[in-house]
Amino acid sequence: MVVIRLARGGAKKRPFYNIVAADSRNRRDGRFIERIGFYNPTAAASEEALRVAHDRLDYWKQQGAQLSPTVKRLVRQSVRQIAPAAAA
Repeated sequence: MVVIRLARGGAKKRPFYNIVAADSRNRRDGRFIERIGFYNPTAAASEEALRVAHDRLDYWKQQGAQLSPTVKRLVRQSVRQIAPAAAA
């Protein structure tokens, strides 16, 4: 089964996460099928903290991919960021 989850990167005490589509049997930071976006929880105010390719996310969801709870929360957060920008 394909899951969309976070894969940790970055240095010690400086996390950086890639949002990836991966086979559920692979390790968290192991092989993945496609990188869909990223999440930087320690981003400065001037840096981009979250980016999600919604077209690729929709494609994988149509193929039956399951989102992890954290990715589900981040996707909702990114949609909220896009909505006010589109209204302006």
